[in-house]
Amino acid sequence: MKINIFSDSSHGWAEVKLSELERLGIAQKISRYSYVKGETAFLEEDCDLAVYLDALRSAGEVFEFQEHHTHGDSFIRGYNAYRVTA
Repeated sequence: MKINIFSDSSHGWAEVKLSELERLGIAQKISRYSYVKGETAFLEEDCDLAVYLDALRSAGEVFEFQEHHTHGDSFIRGYNAYRVTA
């Protein structure tokens, strides 16, 4: 599995489908410091990405990163903050 990592000059996020967070049982563990657009979450690199990677490792899944860097602010900063919905 490839995980897209988007970064700008000061931060980074991993692109993950919301359904993937549900499948792994971690949707409730993601903080408001991540972002969401449509059916996709952008997990902030400091804490939320580690939660996701730990869940993948626990499930025995293999992954690699594909990095995308932008100069200036990332488009992700304009998305809505992640919120858990019941």
